[in-house]
Amino acid sequence: MQAVIPIAGKSTRTEPLTINIPKALLKLANKTIIEHNLDQLEGLVDEVILIVGFKANLIKEKLGLKYKDLQLTYVTQEEQLGTGHALSLAKEKVEGRFLFFMGDDLYSKEDIKRCLEHNYSILVQETDEPERFGIVEEQSNKLKGIVEKPKDLDKGLANTALYVLGKDIFDIKVEKSERDEYEATDMITEFAKTNDIECVKVQDYWLPIGYAWNLLDANKVLLSKLDDPNVFGEVEPNATIEGELYLGHNSVIKNGSYIEGNVVIGNDCVIGPNCYIRGSTSIGNNCRVGNAVEIKNTIIMDNTNVGHLSYIGDSVIGQDSNMGAGTITANLKHDNANVKSMVKDQLLDSGRRKFGTIIADHVHTGIHTSIYPGRKIWPGKFTLPGEIVKKDVK
Repeated sequence: MQAVIPIAGKSTRTEPLTINIPKALLKLANKTIIEHNLDQLEGLVDEVILIVGFKANLIKEKLGLKYKDLQLTYVTQEEQLGTGHALSLAKEKVEGRFLFFMGDDLYSKEDIKRCLEHNYSILVQETDEPERFGIVEEQSNKLKGIVEKPKDLDKGLANTALYVLGKDIFDIKVEKSERDEYEATDMITEFAKTNDIECVKVQDYWLPIGYAWNLLDANKVLLSKLDDPNVFGEVEPNATIEGELYLGHNSVIKNGSYIEGNVVIGNDCVIGPNCYIRGSTSIGNNCRVGNAVEIKNTIIMDNTNVGHLSYIGDSVIGQDSNMGAGTITANLKHDNANVKSMVKDQLLDSGRRKFGTIIADHVHTGIHTSIYPGRKIWPGKFTLPGEIVKKDVK
């Protein structure tokens, strides 16, 4: 059995995190998105065909030619012409029935196994926000069509973009969509006219990563399912651990630190002393969290330091960054309304009442920097001591 996973695109909706890094290499629970998905495929497929493009070298350096028991084959999408185009590039590599899904969302092994029980299938999830997703039209539990983001429905079955398909799909030719792209959904809708595609409902999880703040939602779910809590590093005698903790090799949690809730901390980290790490927090490898720091529901990626007396809440901090002493993220508006954030020059509702900041790689904040809710800082930027960040720093 083979799987085809497109990860070629340059994600603009997750900027600034993905300006220099493919979305598939962003970390959740201290593991990249693509690694989470490859883990789910172990024992189900033998070969994974990765359709790569933007920063393909970084993906190849990270994964190599083999991931655990999976053989990895790379196909380059030189020009990103849509998901249908990406699918078509696997034609010469696919040998028969195969699995096809998006490489920047997260799927569960149990749901994938249930899809593979059928000759052809599509994974769907019930939603009361049909305007956000492609909505599946079905009859007798068989796929009949996919309508993109309908505005006249109260609920529906969202297309998770995970399918079990046959090699015959490569014979289907479609025209470009209104987005000027070749859409995989158009190919699959045509395929469904002559083949029964079973609609399989999500029973475990599907975690779509459309925007940068969705990383926080996915991270929380993954940490709630933490199945390998283990302490490989050192917890000093006067540190307190409440909840499930994964602590990597050569890491130390110093005296006076309090770890609460499910938390993952990578290798070669120094945490504390006297800091407070709250639940649903993921800290990468080679990170430093200083004295009297509080971190809550946050993702901190590799090689990043958070200086003493800082507060980081409901935020994502990129790799190779440094938060100067006393950096404070505001994560709640006075009116308790949802926090809005700029995406491609549009102010969007994040759907989150608590949402701090999105900070990219190689960012340095000056001491006593304060950051308004929903603001973003672009790669390589810095703030001055005492600066108040009221708008995105580009």
